[in-house]
Amino acid sequence: MPLTRRLALGTLAASGAPFAARAAFPDHDVRLLVGFSAGGAVDLVARLVAEPLRPVLGQNVVVENRAGASGLIAAEAAVRAAPDGHTLYVAAMSAYAVLPQLPGQRMPVDMDRDLVPVGNVAGVLNALVVAPGSRFRTVRELIAAAKAAPDRLTYASTGNGTSQHLAGELFSRLAGVRMTHVPYRGGSNAIVDIAAGRVDMMFGNFPEFIGQIRDGGLRLLAFGGTQASPLFPDTPLIRDALPGFEVTSWIGLAGPAGLPQPVVASWDAALARVTASDEFRRRIAESGLEVLAGDQAAFRATIAADRQRWGEVIRSAGIRAE
Repeated sequence: MPLTRRLALGTLAASGAPFAARAAFPDHDVRLLVGFSAGGAVDLVARLVAEPLRPVLGQNVVVENRAGASGLIAAEAAVRAAPDGHTLYVAAMSAYAVLPQLPGQRMPVDMDRDLVPVGNVAGVLNALVVAPGSRFRTVRELIAAAKAAPDRLTYASTGNGTSQHLAGELFSRLAGVRMTHVPYRGGSNAIVDIAAGRVDMMFGNFPEFIGQIRDGGLRLLAFGGTQASPLFPDTPLIRDALPGFEVTSWIGLAGPAGLPQPVVASWDAALARVTASDEFRRRIAESGLEVLAGDQAAFRATIAADRQRWGEVIRSAGIRAE
């Protein structure tokens, strides 16, 4: 944790005073705008962080779902809000690092001009899943089959330019193989076809697979990040068989342009208290997520690094918006 956040955390913890009593912000309800429907990873993170934020901020924290346009409808609503810190956008990695670089993508907001990064909250573990009866037992077997039959193996996603699509393209590039991308309109339809063996695999958000994995509807082949989930600690990593493969999506908070720096600092201190909590960390881990706490400076650095990385994948694969 950065020094400034540790100092803020220590000051607040030592005082024992409600957060609201120490600053003019906040003085009424706080809204977290989610650009996706309830039940997905972004909505899950918003609700996990909203509950412990309430006693820290001393105000009610309301999660509002404004689904559509790959999460950008909620971003538009955040841009129109007063820049006082009471309305924040729950930003997925795709909104900041992918969509602005995707040819053909309509961007109703300028992510750099119209919004201000506040802080990161959680990472979403990437997982590679196959059908329960799939012939593939390891990542190396999958790579060997893809090399033997170019374009024959298929992988699902929820659309062009999504994190699932980019993960599949990164895998193909690093492994030196060609696979066929099969985009779907929604994750549930993709999961049904994977479970039935109509599509070979999917690189996706682990929290959205947990139920099917536990019920035997999907088989977890490997994790795409730097560590396995404690829920399945013995599952290998893709990078063990494919060096350089590392995919972790993140979900953070952003506010409208003009957000005063003291308010950003107040949010950073509040997030530091929440993300340091053992209870929050336990609930995050149980949900298939990981804590990626970081102040504004660290969040900006993460955004810049992911823009460079995924921009290279988009350009090399010639990916365009649908």
